[in-house]
Amino acid sequence: MLHVLFSFGTRPEAIKLAPVIRHLQEQSDRFRVSVCLTSQHRELLRQVTEFFGIREDVDLDVMVHNQTLEHVTAAVLMKMRGVLEDLKPDVLLVQGDTTTVFTSALAAFYQKIRVGHVEAGLRTFDRYSPFPEEMNRSMTAALTDFHFAPTETAAANLRREGRAEDSIFVTGNTVVDALLLGRDMLGSWDDQRRRALLTEAGLSEDVVARLFEGTGRFITVTAHRRESFGAPFDRMLQAVLEVTRRYDDVEIVYPVHPNPNVREAVQRVLHDKPRIHLIEPVRYEQLLSLMDNSVLLLTDSGGIQEEGPSLKKPVLVMREVTERPEGIDAGVARLVGTDHDRIVSTVSELLDSEQNYAAMATGKNPYGDGTASRQIADILSARLDG
Repeated sequence: MLHVLFSFGTRPEAIKLAPVIRHLQEQSDRFRVSVCLTSQHRELLRQVTEFFGIREDVDLDVMVHNQTLEHVTAAVLMKMRGVLEDLKPDVLLVQGDTTTVFTSALAAFYQKIRVGHVEAGLRTFDRYSPFPEEMNRSMTAALTDFHFAPTETAAANLRREGRAEDSIFVTGNTVVDALLLGRDMLGSWDDQRRRALLTEAGLSEDVVARLFEGTGRFITVTAHRRESFGAPFDRMLQAVLEVTRRYDDVEIVYPVHPNPNVREAVQRVLHDKPRIHLIEPVRYEQLLSLMDNSVLLLTDSGGIQEEGPSLKKPVLVMREVTERPEGIDAGVARLVGTDHDRIVSTVSELLDSEQNYAAMATGKNPYGDGTASRQIADILSARLDG
């Protein structure tokens, strides 16, 4: 039986590893599963693990107020040593691009424990954008034994860097597995419970009624990337405000990230503006419901770029570069940057033209088909058994 240790510390990691953890746990004759939380982001992380029913074996609890990258790096690296020495897994699985990913992989390397990297190979080839995620991915790749690439493009990036061909596996992105699993779970709920989900998120009953009944056009906004802080972030927020001024039937729902740099700017520009609903960070199932009932998604989030296409929602990416070009190439996402006029004009184009909207809202997802978790399990079993 293979002992697989999962290490993760943020909400995106939890979302994308949840279906893998659940699948391996269901294969109890093949896998022993252990879960280590670093709690790089404590509150947001717990929301996901509770929804998917994941229980941790270890919690490193590294998060502190106003934490720095240096703190997270040092704390995870030091604490992971004891976890690895105690549990002695056959392989460590990490996901994505956080500081937890890189430092956990480095700790495993020091213990000569094999590393599997879920969502490997994403690159912008700009070391400072996204920051520090681009370098976290690149450095993790140097420590990885099993590169689970979500797309052929990601696999090609790994080959370009000289990673061994027999270590690269194109599986699709586990975020699609998570979305389909989460949507099925929500689909089993009655209408009253689904509506209560969003009133609990901080929306009034009137707003929720309009959202579910389609009497307004809702746009879900998420924006928090540190490389946009300052003038670029202000331009993005001013663009959101301008959209509501142009269209009196458009409403914005913005779950505001807890980072103080985000909150100060959002409150300064968008607080108390008509039809702009600023709410606290939402649980995964609440965000899934918001996206499913929106007309389009305005975001700088990597995960939403991958989830939106499966929900038939156009995704406008408020970043100058993206390590997820497949959505752009497939026409289900557009890169609008942080330019005020470009954001407003692209949103207007989709709101004004049914044809342009339909061209993006196809439901075709270049990031996966929902079988990534099964493929990862089969690869680990085939390569490590015995």
